[in-house]
Amino acid sequence: MARPVLSPPRPARRLIGYARVSTDEQATDAQVDELRAAGCQIIRQEHGSGASRARPVLARLMREIGPSDVLVVVRLDRLARSVSHLLAVIEDLEGRQAHFRSLRDPIDTSTPQGMFSLQVLGAVAQLERALIAERTKAGMKAAKARGKRAGNPGLRERRPEAIRAAAAARQKVYVGDLIASASTWLPIVRRMRPQHSWDDVVRVLNHGGQNWTIEKLRRAVHRLVQERMAEAELLQRSPRRPPEDRLMTLVAGIAIADPDLSLRDIAAQLERMRERTPRGGRQWAASSVKSLLDQARRLGRVVPQPRDDA
Repeated sequence: MARPVLSPPRPARRLIGYARVSTDEQATDAQVDELRAAGCQIIRQEHGSGASRARPVLARLMREIGPSDVLVVVRLDRLARSVSHLLAVIEDLEGRQAHFRSLRDPIDTSTPQGMFSLQVLGAVAQLERALIAERTKAGMKAAKARGKRAGNPGLRERRPEAIRAAAAARQKVYVGDLIASASTWLPIVRRMRPQHSWDDVVRVLNHGGQNWTIEKLRRAVHRLVQERMAEAELLQRSPRRPPEDRLMTLVAGIAIADPDLSLRDIAAQLERMRERTPRGGRQWAASSVKSLLDQARRLGRVVPQPRDDA
């Protein structure tokens, strides 16, 4: 009698706590105690202003979270600087098939009631953005009526201290934006660099709906390396390849960036990128894609095996 095939056990759900205090607050001990009492096996602590965009500990934690994990905070304001930021974090968690819970708020994305509360928050975020825009326009109109010019007087007068302060503020916002968006582009960079050229990485990212230039992407990765959020190896020079090798590396890069693509999916993406086939044609066949991927594997490159939908 044949033995039944047992399905692999589902990974245990982990409760992962996140505690944050501003630099002028007391220690995170009270939050940590509450998170431990809620059953959190892992707890990460961060010190930083609630208005700050830069949350390096949170960014690293988001990369560690996997399917079925639950990110737990004591209160919503410990996690997000605004409602829109909160929704962005939760959307990132949903993309990882993970959940979010706030101990003192009615938010638990693993329950229907918690999802309803989240939808209410989405409406609040939309109202919040509209009110901010309305107040900004009203303030600018009132200042103009009083004869005041918009902008920073120190910058208009080219004061060195004002210029330095503005540059520092821009850098802080830039780094915060990079950290907040890293989950959408850094994993692909990690999978492709330095084996593939910056040009190939940019092409793959942009045909996934993003908007990068080579210089912009290199600068972003370099800054995250400085912030110890990315590995210095990503900046190493990619190996030189002959011109006829470009199509093979491009196809391999697309497969590495998204292992779920089929041969036909890769062919369709190459056509959207207006890449010519090895024989100069415009229409790509799954067999041509497979031939280039097989060539990459023969050269020792670790390339996933896409499914053939034919």
